[in-house]
Amino acid sequence: MRTRLLPLLIVLMAAMLLALGIPLAVSVAAAEQQDVVVDRIDDTARFASLAQFVTDACSSTATSTDERLRTLSSELDSYYGVYGIRAGVFCRTDIPMAQAPATFFLPDEGVVRDAFAEARLSRRSHDPKQVWPWQRNRLVVASPVIRDGDVVAVVVTDSPTGHMRSRILHGWLVIGAGEIAAMLLAVGAALRLTGWVLRPVRVLDATTHAIASGRLKSRVAAAGGPPELQRLAGAFNEMADNVEEVLEQQRAFVADASHQLRNPLAALLLRIELLALELPEGNEEIASVRTEGKRLAEVLDDLLDLALAEHTEADLRITDIGALTAERVAAWTPTAEAKGVRLVADCPATTAWADPITLSSALDAVIDNAIKFTPEDEAVEVVVLVDGAVSKVVVTDDGPGLTDEELARVGDRFWRSGRHQNVKGSGLGLSISRALLAAGGGDISYGPHEPHGLTVTVSVPRSGPTA
Repeated sequence: MRTRLLPLLIVLMAAMLLALGIPLAVSVAAAEQQDVVVDRIDDTARFASLAQFVTDACSSTATSTDERLRTLSSELDSYYGVYGIRAGVFCRTDIPMAQAPATFFLPDEGVVRDAFAEARLSRRSHDPKQVWPWQRNRLVVASPVIRDGDVVAVVVTDSPTGHMRSRILHGWLVIGAGEIAAMLLAVGAALRLTGWVLRPVRVLDATTHAIASGRLKSRVAAAGGPPELQRLAGAFNEMADNVEEVLEQQRAFVADASHQLRNPLAALLLRIELLALELPEGNEEIASVRTEGKRLAEVLDDLLDLALAEHTEADLRITDIGALTAERVAAWTPTAEAKGVRLVADCPATTAWADPITLSSALDAVIDNAIKFTPEDEAVEVVVLVDGAVSKVVVTDDGPGLTDEELARVGDRFWRSGRHQNVKGSGLGLSISRALLAAGGGDISYGPHEPHGLTVTVSVPRSGPTA
């Protein structure tokens, strides 16, 4: 969940920082350019005030204007020499009154011509378009020279923008550094926030998995987080307590009922045996009642074993899986030979953590089923192997096997395939084995064996309970 929530928060924070940073960068650029434009307006106004007294130069070369014209030209030359800004005073007829440098003339078209035409209409030229750091545009400002209410000349300045663009870029770098720092802080805050919010969720997920795996005493520990998640953790613990209590009551009921029914059933079977002595030998009804009674006794015993298996803690220890499996194979070999089934084993020495009694019971149930459903002259193979962190005992047979639908249900309580109802059994043996193995971290799984038959895999962990 964190991998989905964290990118979303980062994207939202980046979008917010960009929404703030872009307008700020634009405003910095606009402010820098506005400062330059204001300076140029002041400069053109000063030159216009000087040019008011030499406007006769536009029509004649009277001596009275020569000194003032030289002063204006000197000011323009000094201005160009110091700032590198081209400036000139042009008559309405485009004739230059004074300019610096001497090569500065009005072009036929372009930004300079447009500004000149605007100022000739007795108004200052419009503010230049915004210049960005990647552009090499120049700033042109024009102001009219007015005498007796008439525009007699125009002052034009044509400024380079290199220094201004450098200042804009520097301002943008400062903003970018601030954005990056803010983003790093935001990412750190997002990491802390998501960790704080999701920590109880992770604890809840782990506890749920533990309960689903059979560790019913697992509970959600206090892990901080929002109050809503804390209340959820408390409600989950209450639910787990109630579920455990209900299951404990169910197990107790099954165990008590099985135990209480065994004594009356034993007495009933004893009376059936006594009744059989009074009837002719070979009576079919008595034989049928005796068989069903014994079957009922087996079911009660299996129910009691299942209730105890679900309640018993596993006694885990380092066990030689190969030796234990070889021992169980040897114990079942006479049964297999009596049925005409070959029991083949490959049991190399390997150790794992397991309850020897539990593992023995599980292997007995699996090998018993394999021999029971394997036809005469076929084989049952028992192989011990190591697969990463687990040791496995794989039992394969050449019996009729199970369909995909039956494989999904095998191991359920009291479930038996409809094709095998005539085979002796209660349908609880594999359920008992699964419950016993799960208590110690083990597992039992089922799969097909080609071309026909069933593969049962009993797995136990190789690492200890504290790993």
